[in-house]
Amino acid sequence: MPYANPGREAEPEPGRAGPPDRRALLRMIPSLGGLALLAGPLAGRAAADGAADGAVDRAAAGVTGAARGPSGHAPTAARYAAGPILKPLPPDLFISYGTNAETRWEALRDTGLHVPNDRFFVRNHTATPLIDAATWRLRVHGAGVRRPQELSYAQLRSMPSVTVDAAIECAGNGRSFFGTQQGQQASGTQWRLGAVGVARWRGVPLAAVLRRAGLSSQAVDVMPSGLDANYVSDGVDLGRVRRPLPIAKALDDVLLAYEMNGEPLPPDHGFPVRVVVPSWIGISSIKWVGDIEVSAEPLSSPWNTRFYRLFGPGYPDGGSPPLAEQVTRDAVEAGRQIARVSVKVRTTPFLTRTRQSKLPAPTADAETVTRAALAVLGRHDLTRPVRLLGVAVEYTMPE
Repeated sequence: MPYANPGREAEPEPGRAGPPDRRALLRMIPSLGGLALLAGPLAGRAAADGAADGAVDRAAAGVTGAARGPSGHAPTAARYAAGPILKPLPPDLFISYGTNAETRWEALRDTGLHVPNDRFFVRNHTATPLIDAATWRLRVHGAGVRRPQELSYAQLRSMPSVTVDAAIECAGNGRSFFGTQQGQQASGTQWRLGAVGVARWRGVPLAAVLRRAGLSSQAVDVMPSGLDANYVSDGVDLGRVRRPLPIAKALDDVLLAYEMNGEPLPPDHGFPVRVVVPSWIGISSIKWVGDIEVSAEPLSSPWNTRFYRLFGPGYPDGGSPPLAEQVTRDAVEAGRQIARVSVKVRTTPFLTRTRQSKLPAPTADAETVTRAALAVLGRHDLTRPVRLLGVAVEYTMPE
């Protein structure tokens, strides 16, 4: 069932940047003392959890239609919420844009690093599907695997799991500022700064599932597809939301997540299983995943050819390469007293080192907080060659 989205959200997005260096850290530290939530290449934290239980008794119930993947295969049935978004969107917590909902920054006061599930922003192309975990299947297939798989929810949960702290951010976050600050209106949802959130995700590394399927040395791309309704743009049915990942990224730190902040994924955030792609733009983290194609040649979809590329002066006639790594941004709740500064540096997908410093006295002075954060960064050993995947600055208020 196609679902027409009048918002044209999947438009070419603003520029991108690589992992932050020492100078980039200065841009992460707020100009006013406060609580910062950092996105972009965010420092992830992971720990091996061992084998997960296979319980499905917390699954959402109810199915009606068949949700077909790009190949026409229909392993999973789904029905759809009455509106585009299922969870309540009280106006003191969200700004609603129809299929999308932005978190108000003031709603995050005192929430800490992890955004609560009921306050996490929602980015839908169509409407939230309601999927029964007991009938859900994940199909892994293509020329890049030797043993195609069809995994149930219980089978996936029985595999060894990891837990990762990671941000998901829509590539268009902050789009409204093109109009209000630069006088150049950009099409698509007019996000302010609330299309981003950090959560603690638990699930199975995508690499483990690919190896279970007999990953071939000839594999090139991996394309997850969602089970939400087909997306229609300008009257053209573009099919399921899907976007390829290079095999190197798929084998690095990508997660097939089934828990969010210690609870089963809420429907609006991908129940029963979603992809989480740390440090990449949000469209890469496909929700309601039901199909993964592994190819022996490059794959494409509208979401890496028509959308999520840069066009215009300064870019090639055919547009930029598809956007991948997320830019680094921060947002601040001003005027808060800061008692402690922590700087986390991630140098491998599942290894984060933390250094912290207690301030002599709680302060909201930006210069004092900035100096403290730079001093803490200096205590990290970045002199030897490292692959710097992310830096996160966290502030702790007085108890």
